Amino acid sequence: VTTIVSETTPAYRRVLTGRWRLMAASALMLFVQLALIRWAGANLVHLSYFSNLILLASFLGIGLGFLRSRTTRDMGPYTPLGLLLLVAFITFFPAKIEGSSSDLIFFTEVRPSGLPTWVSLPLVFIVIAVTMTGFGEITGRAFREFKALDAYRWDIIGSIAGTLAFTIVSFLRAPSWIWPLVTLVALWALYGFALPWVSRLAMVLIIGALVFESMSAGVSWSPYYKVNTQTYNEGTNVEFTTIQVNGIPHQNVMDVQERLKVEPMYGRPYERAVGNPLNNVLIVGAGTGTDVALALANGAKHVDAVEIDPRIQQIGSQINPNKPYDDPRVSVYINDGRAFLSGTDTKYDLILFALPDSLTLVSGASQLRLESYLFTEQSMQAARDHLTDDGVFAMYNYYREPWLINRLAGTLDEVYGHAPCLDEFTAVQSLAAVT
Repeated sequence: VTTIVSETTPAYRRVLTGRWRLMAASALMLFVQLALIRWAGANLVHLSYFSNLILLASFLGIGLGFLRSRTTRDMGPYTPLGLLLLVAFITFFPAKIEGSSSDLIFFTEVRPSGLPTWVSLPLVFIVIAVTMTGFGEITGRAFREFKALDAYRWDIIGSIAGTLAFTIVSFLRAPSWIWPLVTLVALWALYGFALPWVSRLAMVLIIGALVFESMSAGVSWSPYYKVNTQTYNEGTNVEFTTIQVNGIPHQNVMDVQERLKVEPMYGRPYERAVGNPLNNVLIVGAGTGTDVALALANGAKHVDAVEIDPRIQQIGSQINPNKPYDDPRVSVYINDGRAFLSGTDTKYDLILFALPDSLTLVSGASQLRLESYLFTEQSMQAARDHLTDDGVFAMYNYYREPWLINRLAGTLDEVYGHAPCLDEFTAVQSLAAVT
C-alpha cells in the first residue's frame, strides 16, 4: 500500500497518517451516525419510529462530504459546530408522549409535546446532513490518499470498528456523555492541536449538556433505550412508578393487588388454569416483575422470567414493592423469548406472553417490531411444545384493532386445533388464552 504523505502535508495530518487515519475517520463517521440515531431518537419521539430519517440525512451528508473532499479548504475540523447546533435544538425542543399519571396506567390518550413534526423533522434532517458532511469530508480526504480498492478495504475495516465500538458502549449501558467524549478523542487523534478552539469548545459544551442530562433524576440508559422513571402518589395510599423509554410510556410499577383492581386482565390466565399445579411457569416479557409477582401469589413453585432489556428488569428488581425477583423460586433470563424457547427443554404448566412490546428496540428503518417474531405460527408452536399435558398458554396486550385480535386468534386456532378463549376488557384491552 502506497500512502501519499508529502513534506508539505500540515502537521495535524500527520497525527494519524495513511491507513490508520482512514480507519479512524471511517470508525468515527459510523460511530457518530449511530450515536445520532440513538440519542436523537431518545429525545425526539418522532424519530423513535422514523430513525431512517437520520440514516437518509447521514447518507446525503456523507456523499456531500466526499464531494467536498476534492476541494482545497478542509472544513472537517469545524464539524463539531453542527453537532452542537443539533444537540442544542433537541435539548431545548424535545418531544415526548405526554399524559397525566392516570392516563399512563391505561396508556390511552397520549399527546406528543414539543414543536410540530413538520417543523422538527425537516430542521433535524438539514442539521444532520450538514454535520455528517463534515465527517464525510474527513473520511473522503483520507480516502483519496489510496487507490480505490485499498481505500475501500480500510474504510470497511474502520466502519466495522466504529460499529463495534458503539455496540460495546451501548452494551455497557454507558451514559450519553460518553458518545461525544469518544468523538472528541477521535477528532483529537485526527487533528491534534490543529483542531480549532471553537470546535474544542463545542465538544466540551456538548459533553457538558449530556452530563447534565445523565444527572437528571430518573434518567438511565439500557442497551436499547433512554429510560426515565417517575414516582406518583395521586392523593391515595397507592404509589406507583411510571417508566418511559425514548419518551414513550412503557410500564408502570405498582403493588400487584392494586394492579388487578385497575387491570383485571393480569389475573385471567390463572382463572383459566384452575386446578393446574403450576410447578413451572414461563413468563416472556417479565419486565419489572408484575406477572412474576402474580404467578408467585397464585402458588407457582418455580418461575422462569425472560426479559430482553436488562435495565427494565433491574428497575423492577430495585423498586417493585412485591420484590418478585428476590424470591428464590424465580430464575431470571435476559434473552429474547423465542431464543429462550429454542434453548430449553423444560415443560411448563403455564406459558405467558406478557405484554411483549419492543417499541423502538428494532430500528425504524426495518419496519419490524422485535415481538413480531413471537406472534408467528412457529413461535406459538414452540410454546405449545414446551407445555405439559394440562398446560395453559396465554397472551395479552393492549390490542386496539379487531383484525389483529382475529389474526392472533386464528394463529392459535391453527396451532392448538381449536379456538382460543378470548376475553375483552375494554376497547383497547384483550387477552387470548388456550388450554
